[in-house]
Amino acid sequence: MIIAVSGKGGTGKTLLSSLLIKALSEKNILAIDADPDSNLPEALGVEVIKTVGDVREELKIDTAKGNIPQDVNKWDILDYKIMESVVETPKFDLLVMGRPEGSGCYCAVNNMLRKIIETLSANYDYIVIDTEAGLEHLSRRTTQNVDIMLVVTDKSKRGILTAQRIGELSKELDINFKKMFLVVNRINPDNKDIIIKKVKETGIEIIGTIYEDEEVAEYDIEGSPLVNLSDNSNSVVTVKKIVSRILNSN
Repeated sequence: MIIAVSGKGGTGKTLLSSLLIKALSEKNILAIDADPDSNLPEALGVEVIKTVGDVREELKIDTAKGNIPQDVNKWDILDYKIMESVVETPKFDLLVMGRPEGSGCYCAVNNMLRKIIETLSANYDYIVIDTEAGLEHLSRRTTQNVDIMLVVTDKSKRGILTAQRIGELSKELDINFKKMFLVVNRINPDNKDIIIKKVKETGIEIIGTIYEDEEVAEYDIEGSPLVNLSDNSNSVVTVKKIVSRILNSN
């Protein structure tokens, strides 16, 4: 199963992604950080030496210098080097897309992401993708083969509007996820009803609400890995319920 997490930047995509990985850590799981502003490694407490973007740039340089014979399939080399860049841990594997060096277009790395998902999906029970913020992953179709799309919003009008646009654009582009759900993050219980009423205007089914969590706030201030949040954390408990609902929805 491939699960992608999308939404406006700052709404809690990486929090949800890291806690999904925590909840599924007993499974064979690959985490992919597809956001150019890579934060998932820190949330998972993992050091990444090389990204897919780095691998691509190295291959470009080697090709330009003539270090690669013309009769060699560059995709074979790329596949091998990408596998080398996968960080393996006892609970999950992690692949970071990164970005090309310099001011080049991010499209090439996104094309590689589509191929990577196709190649590696058979090797894992679950793939969790922390997508780039906004709508670009839809227009570039990097998430077209995703089974479950989780859209994250907070109580902000811009967050809710981005969530609504993700739902609308996926229909316009005829991207048929098996399921699309909405996760509402950082909700105050005192004004929950008002926020939920606004969020329902997106037209996306709400699968879970995460309340404001002091433990998460403390971890963010200290820069501690979110995956180490206690099992009693409201956020951890809620995401476990979300995972259960996802699995029961199939």
